[in-house]
Amino acid sequence: MKPAFTLLAALTCAATFFSATPTFAADLKLDTGTPTTLTTEQLLARPDAATIQVPNDVSYNRTMTYRAVPLRALPGIANLRKDEDLQITGTDGFVTNLPASLVKDTSGKGAVPWLAIEPTDKPWPKTNDGQSIGAFYVVWINPSASHVNSEQWPYRVDSIRAVESRATKWPQIAVGSEVSANSPIRRGQEVVATQCMACHKMNGAGDASIAPDLNLPHGPTEYFKPWALKQYIRDPKSIRSWPDMKMPGFSKDMLSDADLDAVVTYLTYKASKRK
Repeated sequence: MKPAFTLLAALTCAATFFSATPTFAADLKLDTGTPTTLTTEQLLARPDAATIQVPNDVSYNRTMTYRAVPLRALPGIANLRKDEDLQITGTDGFVTNLPASLVKDTSGKGAVPWLAIEPTDKPWPKTNDGQSIGAFYVVWINPSASHVNSEQWPYRVDSIRAVESRATKWPQIAVGSEVSANSPIRRGQEVVATQCMACHKMNGAGDASIAPDLNLPHGPTEYFKPWALKQYIRDPKSIRSWPDMKMPGFSKDMLSDADLDAVVTYLTYKASKRK
């Protein structure tokens, strides 16, 4: 019995060791004028690093506590121009753009962005769907004040840089002057730019390439009935599924019914204008 006990003890110790193994320090590339690289240790050692609580965290669907630094305080971000976005990329190919007006809102009434940093000696838990989201994660305090969408909470962040705004860089996504300022088509363009173009391109425009183009060679409104497209966006697997499917569902907390309608309206409009 002794050898068996010894083997069991060894396996138990090994399991304990590996479950408690700390994460490795990570590097964050930052280019908002002068390229630089910031490490986990450098970020955690900043005097403005703080412990924050994030209610209803988008990735965990519960209140989470992080060590984080104010995103606006990182080098060069305060100098973003009005026609620039803060582009954030992840190691999984995810790309999101945060408008300068959103990032730099210091009115005290809007959402406040923070860069959460995963400590090497205390790894973050996996999400409910088994995702590891470190080592850097953009989180928000009071996100509803600025209509921050779920795709504007990028995780596995590996680079942050200043770029031309999407509307300036890619006129392909714009709507025509005939569309009124309060049209749901324009709201749909905004939602597609922030929510959908994190993974998709639109008319060949966009930095992401992990999902199909939303208008080339055809748009989804041309091969989905409206009810099916809306349900697909809400719960993709309820319409069709395949191995390694990566399309997430968007609950009403992530995408309101009004914004979902606006997305479909915009996609229908862009399909009608395709040459």
